Amino acid sequence: MVSTPLLSDLGTEIVIPVCAIVGIVYALVQWYLVSNVKLSPEKHALNSSSKNGFAESLIDEEEGLSDQNVVVKCAEIQNAISEGATSFLFTEYQFVGIFMVAFAILIFLFLGSVNGFSTKSETCPYDQSRLCKPALGTAIFTTISFLLGAVTSLVSGFLGMKIATYANARTTLEARKGVGKAFITAFRSGAVMGFLLAANGLLVLYIAINIFKLYYGDDWQGLFEAITGYGLGGSSMALFGRVGGGIYTKAADVGADLVGKVERNIPEDDPRNPAVIADNVGDNVGDIAGMGSDLFGSYAESTCAALVIASISSFGINHDLTSMCYPLLVSSMGIIVCLITTLFATDFFEIKAVKEIEPALKRQLIISTVLMTAGIALVSWIGLPSSFTIFDFGSQKVVKSWQLGICVCVGLWAGLIIGFVTEYYTSNAYSPVQDVADSCRTGAATNVIFGLALGYKSVIIPIFAIAISIYVSFSFAAMYGVAMAALGMLSSIATGLAIDAYGPISDNAGGIAEMAGMSHRIRERTDALDAAGNTTAAIGKGFAIGSAALVSLALFGAFVSRAGISSVNVLSPKVFIGLIVGAMLPYWFSAMTMKSVGSAALKMVEEVRRQFNTIPGLMEGTTKPDYATCVKISTDASIKEMIPPGALVMLTPLIVGTLFGVETLSGVLAGALVSGVQIAISASNTGGAWDNAKKYIEAGASEHARALGPKGSDPHKAAVIGDTIGDPLKDTSGPSLNILIKLMAVESLVFAPFFATHGGLLFKL
Repeated sequence: MVSTPLLSDLGTEIVIPVCAIVGIVYALVQWYLVSNVKLSPEKHALNSSSKNGFAESLIDEEEGLSDQNVVVKCAEIQNAISEGATSFLFTEYQFVGIFMVAFAILIFLFLGSVNGFSTKSETCPYDQSRLCKPALGTAIFTTISFLLGAVTSLVSGFLGMKIATYANARTTLEARKGVGKAFITAFRSGAVMGFLLAANGLLVLYIAINIFKLYYGDDWQGLFEAITGYGLGGSSMALFGRVGGGIYTKAADVGADLVGKVERNIPEDDPRNPAVIADNVGDNVGDIAGMGSDLFGSYAESTCAALVIASISSFGINHDLTSMCYPLLVSSMGIIVCLITTLFATDFFEIKAVKEIEPALKRQLIISTVLMTAGIALVSWIGLPSSFTIFDFGSQKVVKSWQLGICVCVGLWAGLIIGFVTEYYTSNAYSPVQDVADSCRTGAATNVIFGLALGYKSVIIPIFAIAISIYVSFSFAAMYGVAMAALGMLSSIATGLAIDAYGPISDNAGGIAEMAGMSHRIRERTDALDAAGNTTAAIGKGFAIGSAALVSLALFGAFVSRAGISSVNVLSPKVFIGLIVGAMLPYWFSAMTMKSVGSAALKMVEEVRRQFNTIPGLMEGTTKPDYATCVKISTDASIKEMIPPGALVMLTPLIVGTLFGVETLSGVLAGALVSGVQIAISASNTGGAWDNAKKYIEAGASEHARALGPKGSDPHKAAVIGDTIGDPLKDTSGPSLNILIKLMAVESLVFAPFFATHGGLLFKL
């Protein structure tokens, strides 16, 4: 009995590209709306009516500042940031491009050599009775999909950076009209990035599958095995984007804070600070370009993992296109759901006061999750047969369509829970961060102790959420269920990225307001936007880490199936040595990235001190600092320092698989997953909490905060030190770790045919 889905194959072939194109069009509309904010000074027409029907008066004009001057200044600063970010990314992409080509050749050689580069058809790995395309074909197509994924990942990051640097000054100028206007500008630009990324990822993958089909024909197992290269390409570029961008941004940030705030007592983003342009450039290359590539990688990998497992289940065996494309249908639904969700922030409700910002962003998460639950039910109803079988380590398991729907929803809701727990631990509206701020009364040491404790504690609930979602989805639909749970967590990626990119954009807007010398009231507004943005950035990282855990488990399952291991026995010495070494890797990786930030920050601090000491008139504000040298220090450090951590992650699976074989490699993957998730969550949340404890003291919004302040007081200095320690934790090591977990797993999956035939050289001696 084989039931067919309600949605016809033709319907599927129309729905997926249409949803992707709708997402791209929507992003361009938002871009157009943002571009209506002009960055050239112009006389204001008297009859410009606002929503309430009377002309909007600008704060600056009330205070008698010349309007033209401010706009010109903002445009200049924006230009400097944009140029810095573009030139850094081009430099980074040159290095990454060389690596990309080299690694593509490596993939071709390793996979082509599985059967000695023969062009004859061979028996299928899962079904000995049929003939499949030769390993050489898979080698060529895996290499192509690797390059496709890599290029899409780089383009996603680059577009995100372009949009962010385009929107930052516009957000500052809108802040003169009120906090609501500024919020909408920042949020819209975030949405541009979110939708472009989700839609591009889906469209490129869909087109690739259709082109590969011309060669593979009926051999779907070979087809989707070749498609895994797409996830590998996406994530390997994300690794360099995250590590390089993270080192860049934090070297500048730490240097600017230590000398500027602690030693010289000048405010954040003061134009006299030589590292200030580098710091603002860093927000764009690390938090935006890095984050974009990272989430794109997760998204590509979870889809690839699901497709690989589906291709050896009844979907692939019966050549049922609609149910085979179920992961892509879920993503298409996600784009439409996020589109509706975004309208709630920009069009249905208007933000009038500062305290409404954070609830508005949280509402985005809740609305998208609730709507997506209904969307998943619909997709599962029309896109799946009522009953089907899923490959489960050698046997086929019978699954009902509602069970698979539940797997996706479990991932979706686990993501929401992780998001809210992260928010509770990192937002200064709640007691954990206020306790950390309070501990600053007795100096930096107690602040550090409290912050570390908070980070470790914040791991508990997210891990339970991940554990429950793994158990439920695995019980229902084996490894395919886990892959779909990961995709469920990422199904609202467009909204997640919009609220995530919103943070660095508002951060930049605040910096521009300070550098352009705008009034105190505008800086207060951008600070409020920025504090909310800090929390949403932490939520975004929570999502990225949670989904990375599920994705890498699903990839691990696909790898074990492909490598022909029936079970992974922890008590076997081969596996156990892998486990313990794998668990060590995240520490080694974190050590490398932390040290890189530290040594780059050292150079930066020395340079900033040198300029303050030797350039006459710098502190008085009569001469301009030399921004370019600081930008150069950050660029050089990050390009040089991103290579060793990158090499560690990319080479480990190759070395372990080739020398020790697939069993030890399965141990390494499990170990890295288990320890990496814990370190990633605690590092991100510790850093986020320290940052917001500092902002809590600076804002002075409550009695308690005013008792600790003002800026420059001893507790504030202790808070700045905590924030500085947290910087590399939350923006370099933490977020890069989730890429380490995913990347090793997807790489093992891509090279699995090679390891299965030629791996384990040491044990063969």
